[in-house]
Amino acid sequence: MICALGSAICFGTASVLQAMAARSAEPGTGSGVDAALLMRALRQWRYLVGLGFDGLGFVLQIVALRSLPIYAVGAALAASLAVTAVVAAWLLRVRLRGAEWGAVGAVCAGLAMLGLASGTEGERAGSDALRFAMLGVAVGVLLIGAGAGRLPGRGRALALGLGAGFGFGVVEVSVRLIDEVSPAALLSNPATYALLLGGGAAFLLLTSALQRGSVTVATAGMVVGETVGPALVGVVWLGDRTRSGLGWLAVSGFAVAVAGALALARFGEAPTMEETKPAQVGE
Repeated sequence: MICALGSAICFGTASVLQAMAARSAEPGTGSGVDAALLMRALRQWRYLVGLGFDGLGFVLQIVALRSLPIYAVGAALAASLAVTAVVAAWLLRVRLRGAEWGAVGAVCAGLAMLGLASGTEGERAGSDALRFAMLGVAVGVLLIGAGAGRLPGRGRALALGLGAGFGFGVVEVSVRLIDEVSPAALLSNPATYALLLGGGAAFLLLTSALQRGSVTVATAGMVVGETVGPALVGVVWLGDRTRSGLGWLAVSGFAVAVAGALALARFGEAPTMEETKPAQVGE
């Protein structure tokens, strides 16, 4: 759980830096996913620092997923929005309202409940069918991104967010489906390709969402996509369970943590550069 929370801190901090970089990058001409946007964002130092945080967060996420049920790790990752809100309030001087501080507290309370109720990770080995299914979902994430540009603004944002969430969910499940790390085993395991494709596609969709449309809607969709589906896969197909008699506490904690994260969805979008400039003397 310490690793899962550390991962959330890394991802939440990276979101602020990457949102600022994506917004300051030169916009593209299309309305959907812009692959070139990622290359333009990479020229921004904030984006590179954010990538460093993402890399550290991913390592911590893998460690957590090898020890905890997927539902606990997923809720902790959704809590990165609480971290983003606090970091935005500190670095970008964004004012948090009382209700938003309450949402941060709800996320923390939900994670505490999950920490008390979570058992160890399930002992079931994933089937080959599940591995290929994850690869299929990863391909579907790319198709979602390709079709998002044809949707109106609000629908486009929701599609980008859900697609990014599904991609990150594929990563969560695929980590559990990789049981051997020798080169031969990795190359022959469909979950390896699902992890790489799903993570890359999710990153591309999220970068596009940070610059275009309603990122609040996109972020809310991402939270739902990366928590609910993977949690169900972990419980139904991988045998994730809670401590004896504490199933109700785990369900309540998961719901509270995700609801708090959704209440903070607007912090998936950092303010524009003009909004983040410090006030001049006399203003």
